[in-house]
Amino acid sequence: MNAASRFTAIVLAADRTGRDPVATAAGMACKAIVPIAGVPMVIRVLDALEDSGEVDAIILCGPPPSAIADCPELERRIGSGRVTWVPNLDSPSRSADSGLAQCDADTPVLLTTADHALLSPAIVRHFLHAARLAQTDAAVGVVRHEDVAAAFPGVGRTVIRLGDGGICGCNLYAFLNPRGRGLVAFWQQAEDLRKQPWRLIAQVFGLRMVLSYVLGRLTLGKALHRVSARTGIRVQPVFLPYPQAGIDVDKVEDMRLATSVLASTAPPADGDRQIRPAAKAENPPAEKR
Repeated sequence: MNAASRFTAIVLAADRTGRDPVATAAGMACKAIVPIAGVPMVIRVLDALEDSGEVDAIILCGPPPSAIADCPELERRIGSGRVTWVPNLDSPSRSADSGLAQCDADTPVLLTTADHALLSPAIVRHFLHAARLAQTDAAVGVVRHEDVAAAFPGVGRTVIRLGDGGICGCNLYAFLNPRGRGLVAFWQQAEDLRKQPWRLIAQVFGLRMVLSYVLGRLTLGKALHRVSARTGIRVQPVFLPYPQAGIDVDKVEDMRLATSVLASTAPPADGDRQIRPAAKAENPPAEKR
């Protein structure tokens, strides 16, 4: 792979609220720098991106300078130019848009979050390889809820229940071309409704989609086709065979889970962590229009 085909990664690293429960429980100024099994979450994410071999540059949106001072390793990386820091804005989508403004127009972009404590180089490589093969404008990483439930019994996750099964988001988005970046503007319409799927569908997709969702007939393919129709942006899902890709650290329980998982896995010689993927997940063919 030549350097021109590698991605710029944008990492969202600011807290959503002024008193994040994970940061409060850990006694830290910001969730991104909370240590998980001894390593700040944001450093785990930055290492996974760098070690994937797929990322040429990293832009970090947040945390605020006062929090960076509490994480010497992050401060070193920013000071050396290894990571480019920009201030976060008042919402994740606007922070993402600010990060995109720092990227060359023709550079493919990977967007993720600093609380993705179980992100690994293998997950990054799998997602970006599949996104390229999809020949789409933008790709969204998802994992089947049944895989997450099997790997982590009893762990609560936000589940979008569709006609073809429940799915969990993975905080992984790939924008393969300039048109794909327009998905961030669409995201701004929806980000406040992500915990209320039926309201999201009603406001963004219309009554017919609501009925389809309520009756259990709405599939992921149909939903993304509607997004494409509304925005002119081709969007494809990437089903990941790694259940840990569906775990981010939103709650204290998530912090304990991530700590437990990472404490029980040792990095082999190549630096990638041995967390077994689920049975190989095939990306379903695009639905007939």
